[in-house]
Amino acid sequence: MPDPDRRRLAASATPSLPPHSSHARLRRLPAIDKVRAHPLLRSNLGVNAAHDLPTTLAREAVGALRAELLAAESDAAAAALDVDARIAVHLRSRCDALRGPILRRLHNGMGVLLMTNAGRAPLSAEAIHAIAEACAGYANLELDLEDGGRGSRQALLQPLLRWLSGAEAGLVVNNGAAALLLALHALAAGRAVVVSRGELVEIGGSFRVPEVMAAAGVRLYEVGTTNRTHAADYQRAIDDLRAAGDTPALLLQVHRSNFDQVGFVATPTVAELAAIAAAEAIPLVCDLGSGAIGDLSAHGMRDEPLLREALQAGADLVTASGDKLLGGPQAGLLLGRLPWIERCAKSPLARALRPCRLTLAALEPTLRAHLLDRAEHELPLWQAIARNLASLEALGTRLVATTGEAIERAPALDLAADLVQSEAAIGGGSQAGATLPSLALRLRPRRKTASALASDLRGLPTPWLGRVRADAVLLDLRSLTCGSAGDDAALAAAWAAALSTLAAAHAVDEGL
Repeated sequence: MPDPDRRRLAASATPSLPPHSSHARLRRLPAIDKVRAHPLLRSNLGVNAAHDLPTTLAREAVGALRAELLAAESDAAAAALDVDARIAVHLRSRCDALRGPILRRLHNGMGVLLMTNAGRAPLSAEAIHAIAEACAGYANLELDLEDGGRGSRQALLQPLLRWLSGAEAGLVVNNGAAALLLALHALAAGRAVVVSRGELVEIGGSFRVPEVMAAAGVRLYEVGTTNRTHAADYQRAIDDLRAAGDTPALLLQVHRSNFDQVGFVATPTVAELAAIAAAEAIPLVCDLGSGAIGDLSAHGMRDEPLLREALQAGADLVTASGDKLLGGPQAGLLLGRLPWIERCAKSPLARALRPCRLTLAALEPTLRAHLLDRAEHELPLWQAIARNLASLEALGTRLVATTGEAIERAPALDLAADLVQSEAAIGGGSQAGATLPSLALRLRPRRKTASALASDLRGLPTPWLGRVRADAVLLDLRSLTCGSAGDDAALAAAWAAALSTLAAAHAVDEGL
């Protein structure tokens, strides 16, 4: 039988409404048929809507209102709720989603170039054109144009992947975590994988290396300590496993790209681990994450392990992302020795993780830009990284002037704007803690909070994202220009249009 004390404890821990309060509140809900006939639905759905769509939207709107009524702090607050207005708000949000677009372009003034929440690397004009060309009609995705037979999508970018990395072969999958997952599953399912405790990192969004390894079906064998791991620790692990009648499937090294270890730390080099792996006839897999291709120090950035250098040092397989320092579409790269790439390609998981033609089309010009040393001229990420402070200052001065002109025309804006120093991060789990010097447009509202202004900016038809700092909203110029193709005039015009929309909204709020 249920424990009465436990029942009483549960009841006391769960706040409830007074008796019959919920019934009184819910009697205010309109009938579904009445909401179904709402003018918003008639004007937005027309006569060609799916038969049950108006009913579905009406039920969702009533359900949302029901939750609001029940969540009200008191019966008086529930009674004060304008039911008709709230139904209209809920219906409007659903009609907006129906009309689209839901996924919208925005201006990123957050000061993070590879902002995961905003899609990471903006694509180059060449990549966008390639997507349009490859996807407007049919394409030779898996068609051999020489003999007309079945081809392989993985063969399309093989030359570019080999030339860029120095690898014998490569594979493309749909993201960086998928590349590591495929490598582990194909090469080590059911077997032990040796990895340093200091490299069991959380990738992001609560995804952790141990969980990726578990999903791949491998057994995690930890070595070393959180701060210090030596090559001898890997050798000892191999000897211990063999003494127990087991053999590790591979050695794994994970680049700690999203955090730093400083002080009393030690990590074996790729060459040291490669020597052990070769002597034991097992592969070394290096997850490099960021996908760095060339020297970063020229841009004031910290050194990252490079794909080519890891392979030259003896790694049998390296994995990386396409939308981080590579500056391309979301993709995962597996690069390395042909036998291991072939085993990965033959895994059933490879089909589940394969890229679509949009990814391949966008990745091709991204790889070519790096090969031909045109990254700083063609890839938005690298254009933003390479941009000098003088040109940012010129843009900032222009935006300050644009803001001043808008305020003169529409005093309802009630803003003050100036230019301040800022710092931009690379983001996307790359270059942890490192920043690039930048400038920011500082917007200080006089009659509302900075948080309210930031909300207004996000609510624009083309949202603008900014950082709230004390009593101001900062729009970082380096991140704003990432994806603008260096067209400062277009960016200034877009900002003028945003201010005009804000001014109109403020005038309505104030009854002007």
